[in-house]
Amino acid sequence: MMKKRELVPGYFISPVIKGGWQLSSGHSLNQKIENDQAISDTVSFINAGISTLDFGDIYTGVEELIGKALENLKKSHGESARDLVQLHTKYVPNSTVLDTFDRSDVATIVNRSLQRLGVSQVDLVQFHWWRYEARNYLAAMEELFHLKNAGKIRHVGITNFDVERLEEMIDAGLKPASIQLQYSLLDRRPASDMTEICLKHGIGILCYGTVAGGFFSEKYLGKPEPGEAETRSNVKYRLIIEEFGGWSLFQQLLKVLSDIAKTHGTDIGTIASAWTLNQPAVKAVIVGARNLSHQKSNLHIPEILFSESELSSIDEVLAQSTGPTGPVYYLERYSEKHSSIMHTNNN
Repeated sequence: MMKKRELVPGYFISPVIKGGWQLSSGHSLNQKIENDQAISDTVSFINAGISTLDFGDIYTGVEELIGKALENLKKSHGESARDLVQLHTKYVPNSTVLDTFDRSDVATIVNRSLQRLGVSQVDLVQFHWWRYEARNYLAAMEELFHLKNAGKIRHVGITNFDVERLEEMIDAGLKPASIQLQYSLLDRRPASDMTEICLKHGIGILCYGTVAGGFFSEKYLGKPEPGEAETRSNVKYRLIIEEFGGWSLFQQLLKVLSDIAKTHGTDIGTIASAWTLNQPAVKAVIVGARNLSHQKSNLHIPEILFSESELSSIDEVLAQSTGPTGPVYYLERYSEKHSSIMHTNNN
């Protein structure tokens, strides 16, 4: 069974979190999600020890799917089923309402999440805000903390905010329990000032993108850059590979990771995720599993211990990288080619 990590005092999560974006009907460009199988797979992950689930209010159909998985889990574990799982959803107001933000929207969306999930309390609500120019994000955070005080939310987290905004929240007495960020071998934007502030204030970093939408795989080693994208993840992470330094440099990294993976008897994706999990302030990595095919390797992620020579060989490639640069999620907010793949009005 996977050993849990303490995110904040008294609250423990699995260091590998099962992500839900890949189960959204808006994620796959040419594949249909089979709900019955997805529900069964989710229960299997929980029983295997990957008991923390990450999803969102804007992931079409996923909260309902998780709710059905909980009902399924009750068949074998009774009412104690709820205690076996940690539910991490999101609150993502539409970009069109940010300037005229109504505080009541927070309770409306969170209550809808609770209803979809079939629970009275969600363990973590992670707050995302599309545009900093709309200054109402602190008001939204205040409302989330009101719901926490009312017992509907156990902890309040944030996702994709930069250091400046995080400091604003802390100064306003609205310190989040966690921050979910894209953090990987390809994207090390959180590695300096974000890591520093999280360590200083006891804020756990939860990381997505550690396998780059599946690009960290033997499937792509020694292969030419692919053509047509299958999912929105493919589109997103090809752009990140461009920022990193291009396909040729990415191939160098894949080769190094492949050699390390062979030493550890595992695969490239596991090694890539383990590298991120070993970074300071990181509490967990989010794996976007659509099925059980990688469950065994996912369970192995926290067990990987790197040698100095292995880390040095990775660092040699990373030293050649050109990006991405700038604050966390700045490109995704303000660069047209990065922001254009985001669905900003799903609520």
